[in-house]
Amino acid sequence: MSAPPKTVLQASPEEAAAIRAAVRAAARDRIAGPQDVPGLTRLLADPRVSDPIYDLPRPIDEENVRRWVAESAALAEKGECLLTVSRDAAGEVAGYSRITVWPERSSAELAGAARADRQNSGQGRAGVARSIARIFEDLGVRLIGLTAALDNVRSAAAIDGAGFRRMGERESLRPDGSVRRSLYWEMTREEWMLRHRL
Repeated sequence: MSAPPKTVLQASPEEAAAIRAAVRAAARDRIAGPQDVPGLTRLLADPRVSDPIYDLPRPIDEENVRRWVAESAALAEKGECLLTVSRDAAGEVAGYSRITVWPERSSAELAGAARADRQNSGQGRAGVARSIARIFEDLGVRLIGLTAALDNVRSAAAIDGAGFRRMGERESLRPDGSVRRSLYWEMTREEWMLRHRL
């Protein structure tokens, strides 16, 4: 289960409402739906894709993925989540991204993965950078927190490469109630702007 960043920001009611509206607007065009469940299930059934990700529904089967997609859509209506998929040239689901948003804290968390044949291709850092830009620019949050499993070297390199500050470790709660120790990073919108606009 996603948890808000360690750093606590307080958004004004106006800022929180603007973030919720931005999430809802983004969800209109890009949100995953029932049509994506079979492809997402095939993607996530590969342990090379899903094993490092703590907040996925388990066991990974169509019923649990369908419920996860529906829960994400309900959260999108509240302005608190965006679950999207990417497709390859053949139309198959090749990756996913899930942004969890806490509007009252002007904060977000990003999770996602690419199909195994697309991993180690150098696209991870570019994908993280695109997602971060979207979160800061399109959704208007001021802080992003990210986690990765302690042994997830590939994700850690992509997160470090995107300019996030390492902030030690934190316990990540899985949907089944178990806990995973995770590496933890944060980045503010100001830090991102300094890094990517100068």
